[in-house]
Amino acid sequence: MTDIDREHPDYKRHKLMWRSYRDLYAGGQQFKYRAAEYLLRRQKEPLDVYSERLQRVFYENYIGSIVDWYSATLFRRAPSLQFYGGNEAGQSFLATLADDCDLRGTSLTEFFKRTFTDTLIAGRSHILIDFPRAARPPANRAEEDAGGLSRAYLVRYSAEDLINWSLDGRGEFEWIVLKQTIERQLSPESPELVQETYWYYFDKTEYRTYKNIEQANPGSTFPLLEGIGTSKPAKIDLIAHGSHGLARQRRVPLLTMQVSDGLWLMNKAAQLQLEHFNKSNALGWAIGMGLFAMPVIYSDREWNQIVGESYYIQLGPQDRFGWTEPEGKVYQIAAQNLETLKEEMYRVCYLAQASGEMVGGHAQSAASKQLDFTITKEVLRGYGDMVKDTIKKVITAVSDAREDGLVVSVSGLDELDIGDFGTELQEATNLLQLGIKSPTLKRQIFQRLAFKFLSDLRQETKDQIAEEINTQT
Repeated sequence: MTDIDREHPDYKRHKLMWRSYRDLYAGGQQFKYRAAEYLLRRQKEPLDVYSERLQRVFYENYIGSIVDWYSATLFRRAPSLQFYGGNEAGQSFLATLADDCDLRGTSLTEFFKRTFTDTLIAGRSHILIDFPRAARPPANRAEEDAGGLSRAYLVRYSAEDLINWSLDGRGEFEWIVLKQTIERQLSPESPELVQETYWYYFDKTEYRTYKNIEQANPGSTFPLLEGIGTSKPAKIDLIAHGSHGLARQRRVPLLTMQVSDGLWLMNKAAQLQLEHFNKSNALGWAIGMGLFAMPVIYSDREWNQIVGESYYIQLGPQDRFGWTEPEGKVYQIAAQNLETLKEEMYRVCYLAQASGEMVGGHAQSAASKQLDFTITKEVLRGYGDMVKDTIKKVITAVSDAREDGLVVSVSGLDELDIGDFGTELQEATNLLQLGIKSPTLKRQIFQRLAFKFLSDLRQETKDQIAEEINTQT
């Protein structure tokens, strides 16, 4: 495929935006490296002054903290997985998958926490279901299990990695193209870096892998961050192809976690964060320059001497010079505006009433926090439902590909603080005291409470607890 590197029109429209959103989230040196793209140059501002402002640029990263707060709060306790039906080997495998879902020791909870964070930044994130490749097709399921070929694993891809795709009438992928670029040093003796680019094509039955190798830019400080607008590689080789793990289900093995525009936090706060960045740097520059007294020379003769630590201005004896500002309080107005922008960022991210420590800088009582968190709790529950739905779809797809025949249920992700468990425990007690004659209801209540309180246990232990509850009740 000579056009494997072709980009979808929607991808072209969004890739520059995604890069800026990554910079706003990361902050630090990554943001400062491209500060010229975000720090506005004033009208007729001399280049040497603008360059000096770039050298002194700083970034107060509020949106990054907001995104991380949501991720940490939502995943304060791990989601609970329950498996029903199917065979024992399938349940055992999914318990193993929950503890190590990517063959790198990452738990399912941590994997989806990173996916969720990525979704809040870019609006979407992708999860690929993959299986180990075999030199030859296995003869039966036993041979497949013995060779480790049924060991499904997950791979996380960012929104920027999916460069091209096609959807069918039901909105599902017909085919996709993923692209990733890595850099590595060939040997300790070789100072040169090579840049390896891979394209992964998947349709409903097969996959194809393409590769290109070229020398990395030796003068680039962040070569991997400069992939926007580069020319197409000269040669792309097909290095692997065959059937993928979901070929028998005739579906592309990629699932997407996506939020609505109203819950896309970075998109809601990015412009406010950039406005705050420019105004805070302008105020910081003005205050910094005010620390250096500027000499004023009143003379008619030519003056070419350097005086003082900063700039100087020459005026004639009858000349006058001054600045216009609103009643001499421009610094105070700017500082108030910066505070307003910061509070607006929290407000549009549903955190304006979330916590006195985060917004107002003062402590709140536990009862006051509980009342103020009402809106934020509802947003978190919406995020939790989205994450649980994605987890269920991924685990179900894995089970279907392995033909284990399991029914998957996901609960949890709705505990915001320790008080929530006490409230739910009291509600469960009241429900049981109604005397409803339903053993199934009783089992479900006990399992929900147990999994919430013991959410950090291994999945195998949770399964044993669930089995014991089902047996005793």
